[in-house]
Amino acid sequence: MIKVVTDQAGVLRSMQSPLAEGSAELQIPMTRVLSITSGKGGVGKTVVVSNIAVSLAKQGKKVLIIDANLSLANIDVVLGILPEYNLNHFFNGEKTLEEVMVEGPYGLKILPAGSGVQQYTRLDGQLKMRLIDSLDALQEHFDVVLIDTESGLSDNVTYFNVAAQDILVVTTPEPTAMTDAYALMKLLSTQYHQKRFLLVVNETRGTAEGLDVFEKLTMVSGRYLDIFLDYLGCIPFDRKIHESVRQQQVMVDLYPDHKVAQALNTLSEKLIDVPVNNQAQGTLQFFWKQFLGVDAEAS
Repeated sequence: MIKVVTDQAGVLRSMQSPLAEGSAELQIPMTRVLSITSGKGGVGKTVVVSNIAVSLAKQGKKVLIIDANLSLANIDVVLGILPEYNLNHFFNGEKTLEEVMVEGPYGLKILPAGSGVQQYTRLDGQLKMRLIDSLDALQEHFDVVLIDTESGLSDNVTYFNVAAQDILVVTTPEPTAMTDAYALMKLLSTQYHQKRFLLVVNETRGTAEGLDVFEKLTMVSGRYLDIFLDYLGCIPFDRKIHESVRQQQVMVDLYPDHKVAQALNTLSEKLIDVPVNNQAQGTLQFFWKQFLGVDAEAS
């Protein structure tokens, strides 16, 4: 089973993007919009997001993190940032989107969440279009947008995952984490028609354990779901991760030569290598319109 899926992933990555074969107009690069999600909390999802973001920024990518953990926003804490404003201030008309965004390491940008953000999905059309117009007016071009979702199966989780271009599921070898990861993929597949998921296994005791988790999820999903799992690798467990969180610095900066940092850097490179879904939902504006319930064809 592993051989079949891995071979499929290799073929997929080797396919040339249609954009490269088209006219100069079609070669304009898209913004990559990726949601990083998990079936349960405590699997290290936010740590993975923050390290991937910094790793990509160090490679020269223009990165935006959207903290979509609307009940327990903590990207700013992990990165050691104290945002003065959040999305509440934008929708209240107190600040522009540019003023809400904060800068992190290596120039990456963060859009912090605030309390009461759940009600934003019920904004009226005027406020929805105001956000879209503000995003259109932004001068900054982002190569990659990383969405740190909530954990679990809430409406907010499905909103962000369905709107994103690619879905990266983070799990651990713990049986409950694997079960909840499968439940999340089942929900997104059966109710929202998501067919491809990227997978990373965190806190492993070696590559064999990561592959074992991948094989088990592949077998059960292949039996009951019509989905494709693309395994991007594993991240070894090490107590230095907890130390980096306490110091509010990411592993790829604090311990750049450590095996965990190397695994995270490799993961960021693989994410960029995954073929882009060249449909309309690959654009940043489509993401926001989907999230806010605005027809992507209306403008």
